[in-house]
Amino acid sequence: MAREHSEGGAGEARQFPRRGPFDIGGQTFFHARMQSRYGLLVAALLLAACTAPPKPVELVRAPVLPLALDSDFQFRKVKRFINQPETFQPTQNEMINFERTRVNFGALSADERRQRQGTYFDVFWRADRAADLAVRFEYRQAKLGNDVRVQEVAYRQARGTVKTTFAVTGDNYLWDGPVTAWRCLLVENNRIVAFTQSYLWK
Repeated sequence: MAREHSEGGAGEARQFPRRGPFDIGGQTFFHARMQSRYGLLVAALLLAACTAPPKPVELVRAPVLPLALDSDFQFRKVKRFINQPETFQPTQNEMINFERTRVNFGALSADERRQRQGTYFDVFWRADRAADLAVRFEYRQAKLGNDVRVQEVAYRQARGTVKTTFAVTGDNYLWDGPVTAWRCLLVENNRIVAFTQSYLWK
């Protein structure tokens, strides 16, 4: 029933419309919830942009480190993807097709596509306690003989399962050839606490 509020003399009444039970400040409950979810989505996207994974840095010299294996750290798996479109064979495997599309997405010119060619390594590792760690990727290429190149990524207070991506692409790949052998190290306080390597690594 509408409320009545008298203004003026007898017989004059002003009626105010009744709001629904889910009316919040002139908005429906549904609209309020959607605005709240939109705000949370924007906040999540901004947080993701601010916490982008660190990029690998190529080291000119990498000192030899002592081995001190620690069960708190371990490598889970390494996934390798070779991006060389001229050698791609047609396949119905959705995962392979998705990976090919993902790696080459956004490369419009011939030079951009050329710079995407190479080998990508997704390294999955785990830290059971928080620690300042470096993930070091050492590799050899076909035209460099026994010369070892090194990429490294540093993490502060890393904990849990982490994926680190290394790439040997562009001119490094086209001039020096494909990766023939590799190994990956977890380094804490200048000591190797975990490692994994390819069959051909020596």
